[in-house]
Amino acid sequence: MSDLIPLYLLRILHIVVGVFWVGAVVFLSAFLTPSIRAAGPAGGAVMQQLMGARRTPIWLMAASIITLLSGIGLYWHDSGGFQSAWLGSGPGKTFGLGGALGIVAAVIGMAVNAPTARRLATIIAGAQAAGRPPSADEQATMAQLQARLSSVSTVTSVMLVLATMLMAVARYVP
Repeated sequence: MSDLIPLYLLRILHIVVGVFWVGAVVFLSAFLTPSIRAAGPAGGAVMQQLMGARRTPIWLMAASIITLLSGIGLYWHDSGGFQSAWLGSGPGKTFGLGGALGIVAAVIGMAVNAPTARRLATIIAGAQAAGRPPSADEQATMAQLQARLSSVSTVTSVMLVLATMLMAVARYVP
């Protein structure tokens, strides 16, 4: 029984932190980012709060890392140390595909979304510090950054939802 306690904790960590990560990314992508874009310059204050004061990219990065590391630990455990027979089974392939989608989504989030959000927050903060609205050039750059953030967030949201679905059914795949 004592050997199972770390496994249960690992599974709880993977699921709870993974739910936070997937839910936050889907919420940002489907609801918050489009609302901020629709608000125009007024959305800048919300974006500044999210990226600066609330440090949303750091929370999402931490959640993705914890989810991935705990998932790899669970995959290692279930596969008996990455035994090829299990990896080639229905559950092994399904968990593997879900894990691969999660890893790719995390890499995209860290390599594209986080720097894009930081750049956007920097432009907004600069305009606010100067006590003026963003200039026409800054607004054009902000629109490009918001469009990139929106499209890439949509892709990562879809990948994370698919990964979640695969994880949910993997044990039942023959």
